[in-house]
Amino acid sequence: MAVEAGPRSSALGGVLVPLALAQFICSFAGSNMNVMINDISEDLDTTVQGVQLAITIFLLVMAALMIPGGKLTDKYGRKRCFEVGLVVYAVGALMSAAAPGLGVLILGNSILEGVGTALLIPPVYILATMMFTGVTSRARAFGAINAAGGIGAAAGPLIGGLITTAISWRASFVFQALVIGLIVLLGRRIEDPAPADPSRPFDTGGAVLSAVGLILLVSGILAADNNIWLMLALMVAGGLVLTWFLLSMRAKERQGTEALLSLSLFRNRASNIGMVTQNVQWLILMGASFTVSAFLQVVRGYNAIDTGIIFTAATIGLLTSSLAAARLARRRAQRTLIVAGFAITVAGIAVLLAMVIGNPNAWAFAPGLFLIGLGVGAMLTPSVNVVQSSFDEAQQGEISGLSRSVSNLGSSLGTAVAGTILVAGITATPDRSYGLAMVVLGVIGLGGLAAAAFLPKTPPPTEAATSG
Repeated sequence: MAVEAGPRSSALGGVLVPLALAQFICSFAGSNMNVMINDISEDLDTTVQGVQLAITIFLLVMAALMIPGGKLTDKYGRKRCFEVGLVVYAVGALMSAAAPGLGVLILGNSILEGVGTALLIPPVYILATMMFTGVTSRARAFGAINAAGGIGAAAGPLIGGLITTAISWRASFVFQALVIGLIVLLGRRIEDPAPADPSRPFDTGGAVLSAVGLILLVSGILAADNNIWLMLALMVAGGLVLTWFLLSMRAKERQGTEALLSLSLFRNRASNIGMVTQNVQWLILMGASFTVSAFLQVVRGYNAIDTGIIFTAATIGLLTSSLAAARLARRRAQRTLIVAGFAITVAGIAVLLAMVIGNPNAWAFAPGLFLIGLGVGAMLTPSVNVVQSSFDEAQQGEISGLSRSVSNLGSSLGTAVAGTILVAGITATPDRSYGLAMVVLGVIGLGGLAAAAFLPKTPPPTEAATSG
């Protein structure tokens, strides 16, 4: 049943809470390991690069499988994919908690949790889009979900730091499994608004091509600090495979057969720009999170809890703007919010550059992190709304998978790009490596700002328009 503007509290409790919690825990998983770098490295006898690899593979698996995950919701149903994803995620979390080495940690956290996330996240956005039909009510729903996701990413270091310091880094994965159990209980009240179609074909070949292409592309970035020729080879290979994927999609569409991804999704200008802004938002948030976390622990010698506490500044900023999403959507055009968000975020990166280098005070990070959180939180919801609202219900499975893939690709690129720059010189020239990583993130942020300026000019919705 669709929920119009001003959904009842029962609808919020029955639908939004488990959906928001699901986005929270998946985003939490992508950032909480940042404060466990030293603990995991020592316990599993690995290196900073090893932990960075585990984090990046998790984010990359999500990005590579989001498009197939979104497509599977049409075949097997949104709720069923959501539930299966939760179970796979929980198994991965428990395996990670018991990992005796980096290999098992990568299998549990990076692979199984990544696969589980790719199955459960597309249904979150499809269900929200289909159940909340008014502009304001949908903004409120996306605001709650994106606030939960942003808080998970921003507060992941603090929560992870508290758990690691009080118990162990392994307990953080047990915490994730417990939250998944709670989501399963709360999610029993969710009803799928549209029937599944088991007879619908699934493009396995397209799924393999898209996944391999994305994996090769990000692997190339990770190889940058080891072998420049390997980096170029992997990135070129990734580009060729993705080109093959797109050509195969076009050929299948011309033949009238079911393709993994309809190329018509790329013909919507507003949606295309919206996905670019989504990618850049998560790239900056995760890139800054990894850079600051690694710098504090490896260079400044801070432990997990100290690092996490410093990140409360980003959490406060993100929470402040995300929770105001519905009110801002009524007063300001979505383009205005996205442009303002990028401007604030880039300012935050500039502050992190100006106040941190040469300053031994850890709280010098706080103002910049607060601004980054505030800016990202202001534009998360309108960016998602621009993309999801550009298509009708029949294409929600495809666009949700594509949108989430683009966002998670941004997260993996952020950790890969910023992390590779930082790790390459973190022991020899730490300030220089930190500064270079931040400058790169700032330049990418300016690119996102430029893209946002090309979004269509649309006024904020009137009350009549928001009533459904």
